[in-house]
Amino acid sequence: MTAFDPRPLLATAMDQAGDLIASVRPEQATLPTPCDDYDVNQLIGHMQAVVRRIGVVLSGAPFWSVPREMESADWVADWTAGRAATDAVLADDECLTREVTVPWGTVPGASAAASYIGELSVHAWDLAMALGTPEVLNAGLATAALPAYMDKVPAEPRGPEIPFGPVVEAGP
Repeated sequence: MTAFDPRPLLATAMDQAGDLIASVRPEQATLPTPCDDYDVNQLIGHMQAVVRRIGVVLSGAPFWSVPREMESADWVADWTAGRAATDAVLADDECLTREVTVPWGTVPGASAAASYIGELSVHAWDLAMALGTPEVLNAGLATAALPAYMDKVPAEPRGPEIPFGPVVEAGP
């Protein structure tokens, strides 16, 4: 096993995302989000793909074998199914030491798992902002994810390969 086990924080990030998804009412599906490419429904579709991708990547399968976004007829049931599949992979300690390939390179599973804490936390923020409920977010997740994000998502370049807008300076 590795010195740092990201699974407890990752579980918290998945819990937070799942709770937010469960709070969305059908009439909120078309609300805009801070992600220019996504309304609430599309963002949830992306989050559904992310929760599945975590398990796929940590099992050693290719990152791109999961689409960027999934269609979802039942957000909660689909999240629960994706989460269960990923939890099954996370139950095996070997997922932390297995070398896996992600868009930024080949890394130990623990490193890849830690990066998904950030991705889920960012998209939970996007969803909470769209719903007008940022107060429900766990600030500890953002604090834990920030150093890895600053390392993995450079300020320059931004564009198609790095799908983020310009860096925005934030206060303390």
